[in-house]
Amino acid sequence: MLSVLYKHSTNIDMTCNNKKTVCMVFKPKLRTKIVADIFPQFSLGTNLLQFVTEFKYLGHVITDNLTDDADMQQEVRNLFVRTNILRRRFYKRSVDVKRILFKSYCICLYDAALWSRYNKGSLRKLSSRYNKCVKLFFWV
Repeated sequence: MLSVLYKHSTNIDMTCNNKKTVCMVFKPKLRTKIVADIFPQFSLGTNLLQFVTEFKYLGHVITDNLTDDADMQQEVRNLFVRTNILRRRFYKRSVDVKRILFKSYCICLYDAALWSRYNKGSLRKLSSRYNKCVKLFFWV
């Protein structure tokens, strides 16, 4: 499939970004189901593709163990970033204005609907960090 991709992409004068074109081997839930530890090196034209354990695709973090913990950690970081930006810019506003801003910019967990496999600790961490951001923003 990679050789077909390379052939057709060169026909239309298109190139693939080597930093974004990677390979990932997904680990099965049971270790007894592992088929191999070493896989052949894939190439796209003359460029060798690297194997990764984690990759960011369309804003979501995909890992080889198919859990959503890394994506949840990224969302926690983004929540703190958005909260600190709002806190710096709107610290003199009323509570009503702050509430609207917080709902608009900090509660937008669009990728939460995609989370299906995660540790309970990651969910608790997200919840506690969310509460911390509320307290930071409203100076409680």
